Amino acid sequence: MPHILIVEDESIIRSALRRLLERNQYQVSEAGSVQEALERYSLTQFDLIISDLRLPGAPGTELIQHAKGQPVLIMTSYASLRSAVDSMKLGAVDYIAKPFDHGEMLQSIQRILKDNQANSSSKPTVPTATPSAPPAPSSQIPQQVSLGIIGRCLAMQNLFGKILKVAPTDSNVLILGESGTGKELVARALHNQSQRAKSPMISVNCAAIPETLIESELFGHEKGAFTGATSGRTGLVEAADGGTLFLDEIGELPLEAQARLLRVLQEGEIRRVGSVHSQKVNVRLIAATHRDLKTLSKAGHFREDLYYRLNVIALKLPPLREREQDVLEIAEAFLKHHSNRLNTGPLFFSPEAKQAILHYAWPGNVRELENAIERAAILSDRQEISAEVLGIDLEQNAFEAFNSLHREEHNKPSEAKTNDLPEAAENLSLEDYFQHFVLEHQEHMTETELARKLGISRKCLWERRQRLGIPRRKSAAGEA
Repeated sequence: MPHILIVEDESIIRSALRRLLERNQYQVSEAGSVQEALERYSLTQFDLIISDLRLPGAPGTELIQHAKGQPVLIMTSYASLRSAVDSMKLGAVDYIAKPFDHGEMLQSIQRILKDNQANSSSKPTVPTATPSAPPAPSSQIPQQVSLGIIGRCLAMQNLFGKILKVAPTDSNVLILGESGTGKELVARALHNQSQRAKSPMISVNCAAIPETLIESELFGHEKGAFTGATSGRTGLVEAADGGTLFLDEIGELPLEAQARLLRVLQEGEIRRVGSVHSQKVNVRLIAATHRDLKTLSKAGHFREDLYYRLNVIALKLPPLREREQDVLEIAEAFLKHHSNRLNTGPLFFSPEAKQAILHYAWPGNVRELENAIERAAILSDRQEISAEVLGIDLEQNAFEAFNSLHREEHNKPSEAKTNDLPEAAENLSLEDYFQHFVLEHQEHMTETELARKLGISRKCLWERRQRLGIPRRKSAAGEA
């Protein structure tokens, strides 16, 4: 059982973190300051030390030199994020911002312990691939484990092959996908498989930082650069020097900051706000967005030159509704995680619950799925998770999708309509509406497009075809 030391002066946070770790089968010791930790324990006895950055007396970074190689994870508030990044340069293995998500904390701990064990045994735990090696056949690629992403469907297997090809390079990567699909997991996989893996990966959500502060946060500022700048600060781009900078929701970046970022990509240098001097930085940029940057650039809301700089390599993450059996495997992984966290004992899905999970469209993708599983694990009073406890309303989901389709068709120009849909979708039964829509559109839509428009999986589409006796057009029989 891994032994973890918590060093935190706030007793409420320390107690909550201790309970979280003990529920997940970790042995835990604690201290309220660096001095107390050094007096009470030999730091080398711990598999991991989790310390707040700001502590009474000495800062948490003081523990790094006393730990003699044992990993130290630094906790920090968002306001002192740059200081935490600086602590990584002193030897901290990672940092996590407070208030932290329980799942995020546990994932960080698992990754750190796994990496530390691998380093101790001097055996690589992640298969490597040379840039020239072609990806293995989809049935033989085991990367869903090594990359930290579950995905056995063809689209995800192809994505894993691209990650292993792209990761060893320093090319900019643009990750595209709907909200909640796991774009940061892909960025983390690219970083971990790159030659920069031992350097920091700095993640920035561009939508979460106020527009007035974004340039200072990213590029730093000099003392007196603006009101309240009482001292100079390192920006997050500079803090990522030698490593990877991940800009999530880059479509929300203001135009002024886009111009500065373009300079980083073109010249490899930054200039702090209020400074007249530039300095070189060596960062690999990975950006992500759920928006259409090309359309934004044409509308003048995103710099076209920056778009082409970012779009060297584009990786598309499929939405959950297009990932076939992956959704059930992901759901079962979440169920196991939350049953361990809540100490409920083994939980499993009923056959009806599995069907509901497979047939629901999951508009919120993996994020919505995890929330549904966590809610079910908490509310269920039995080991078997029923469809009712999951709270997935398949009929309402399908009805809303059909009504949305009706509105789309109704709003099209009249000359584009060959056969108008009925005036009111609510006047048809769901089965009638399904049959009408499939027969209307299957000549010019693939099965994947039909399923996506209907808000169901391809498997569900096939099953309903069988049940209703709707033949599949011959030209579609060979579709992938």
